[in-house]
Amino acid sequence: MHTGGMKMLKKRMLTVLAVLLSCAFLFTGCKQNVGTPEDNAVPEEGENADETEEDGTFVFGFTGIDMENPYFITLEKAIREVIEENEYRLVTKDPASDPETQAAQIQEMIDEGVDAVFLCPVDWEKITPSLEALKDAGIYIINVDTQVKEMDYVDAYVGSDNYEAGYICGEDLVEKCPDGGTVAILECPTQNSMNDRITGFENALADADCGFTVVAREDTNGEFEKALEASKQIFAEYPDVTAVMCGNDQLAVGAKTAANLAEIEQVIIYGVDGSPDIKKELKKPGNQIAGTAAQSPINMGKTAAEIGIDILEGKDYDTETFEEVFMIDADNVDMYGVDGWQ
Repeated sequence: MHTGGMKMLKKRMLTVLAVLLSCAFLFTGCKQNVGTPEDNAVPEEGENADETEEDGTFVFGFTGIDMENPYFITLEKAIREVIEENEYRLVTKDPASDPETQAAQIQEMIDEGVDAVFLCPVDWEKITPSLEALKDAGIYIINVDTQVKEMDYVDAYVGSDNYEAGYICGEDLVEKCPDGGTVAILECPTQNSMNDRITGFENALADADCGFTVVAREDTNGEFEKALEASKQIFAEYPDVTAVMCGNDQLAVGAKTAANLAEIEQVIIYGVDGSPDIKKELKKPGNQIAGTAAQSPINMGKTAAEIGIDILEGKDYDTETFEEVFMIDADNVDMYGVDGWQ
């Protein structure tokens, strides 16, 4: 073959090779577009959604009345221990005895997406719109300590027998003063727990029918400072008053402080809670505090937390639980200790 023929043959062979390479490249591209069943499989529902998928951890809210009050501090701590032992979370709000603040903080918890709320209402009536909002949001309500007025909104209630707490204070006073006397009352009408305690106390006096007369009653909003000022006025007007019944131990400490300032030693003062401060006072000789109808915020908190967990985990639970109350006085205070809550 001559040289020209050889060149022509090489040229044709190169052309054929180029065509073959082009086809191979084209088929390779088509293969990528067609893909394998694995390449083009439609992801099943829920795949690759880990950014928004919940991890199953329940979140509880807690709103006390006043988180500077040792009682509510202890109650919240008891609830928190049980919640965190079960690897759930607790969000705590402090309304500082202000019903409007409590309403705003409950809305915050709704917005934060809590699953259930442990609720101690500042005002047992004004809390109703917040109860409605919680229910509308599908959030469970565990009412703790003082009851709300509209109990139909509540999934469970855990508290003390507040009526009995007041009643045993009244019985003790009757025993100490069988001939009757004059009584002043420090109360807080917006807190139903205190209403029940005062009612129990007054009914015990009425049942005894031995001549007790209520000469003064003051709304203290459940606060020490207001109890102190109210007691100063009471002792100025009624220096010989026989007894002062107080809706909780903070009020009793306020009454005792005012009695000390007025140098009144013979008055008989009752509180409710069984706080360490009152128990320390009971250890002192010549003390005006006659006793405290004690309850256990530790037991109450633990019980409430366990019920809250049972509700969210779909288990059976008690819708109403009352913790025992009992009198602590100078004769038995050593049984309960003075450094903490019973």
